Amino acid sequence: MQAHQLDLSKAVLIAGPTASGKSALALELAQKTGGVVINTDSMQVYRDLRIITARPTGEEEARVPHRLYGHVDASVNFSAGAWVADAEKVLAEARAEKRLPIFIGGSGLYFKALTRGLSAVPPIPAEVREAVRARLERDGVEALHAELAQRDPVSAERLKPRDRTRIARALEVVEATGRTLPDWHREGLPPLLPPGEFTAVFLAPDRDQLYARIDARFDAMLAGGALEEVAALAARKLDSLLPAMKAHGVPALIRYLGGEITREEAAEIGRADTRHYAKRQFTWFRHQLPEFEWVTPEAARAYCP
Repeated sequence: MQAHQLDLSKAVLIAGPTASGKSALALELAQKTGGVVINTDSMQVYRDLRIITARPTGEEEARVPHRLYGHVDASVNFSAGAWVADAEKVLAEARAEKRLPIFIGGSGLYFKALTRGLSAVPPIPAEVREAVRARLERDGVEALHAELAQRDPVSAERLKPRDRTRIARALEVVEATGRTLPDWHREGLPPLLPPGEFTAVFLAPDRDQLYARIDARFDAMLAGGALEEVAALAARKLDSLLPAMKAHGVPALIRYLGGEITREEAAEIGRADTRHYAKRQFTWFRHQLPEFEWVTPEAARAYCP
């Protein structure tokens, strides 16, 4: 698949681990084709977290159209389903303007929803979510897991007993709908981009080089204002289970700001969490989305006409 073979009626999907050079490739491709860059990263949707999530800079966003970056408040429990709804509108706009849609990010679930479809779980009312979270804080995760084992044994068996976020989510669905998550997963939403409508690449850099880049980038984020960004987020006193509150580096930096650990300890936790996430990204895409063609970042430059 060479660059001159790219069909501008199809979408281009650029995935890869964090710090692998995806944004630079998407920017170059968009500049050369008149395309639009569409965020496919679950953390870069949050407007509160530009620096710590390595969102494109304002200067980069000004060079070509960028969509779905920083458009969600950190207080929102944003989901893959909400992202797909937003992506559907952006994709329709790109096609109407005859622009090449370039989906770029590291969130495997978002790419899977884009190309395989998604379960039809309805939105959970805020009062149900808050009631489950309150019980989680009061009774502990073990009690909720035991309750889940009674009400949704399939999910309880699949989840680790201390996975607070997913246990709470599974209970919320039962509470709100009277049906289990596995029931909802059997009724899917169709993919926005079925097979044959996209070209997909996964940037796969050398692991050691990637981990060194991750460490250097985290330090650069701290030097560039990430700590101040996290301090502003912490001051909002949001629910610690919200996705934005679990962005890599955020929990550790909040602990530093609270005097629990040193700045260097927080930085090392942030670097290590990000390296572990990159490792999981390699594994996830290899097993879940084998249709992505793995290329080195250097070879990927050939995809730009």
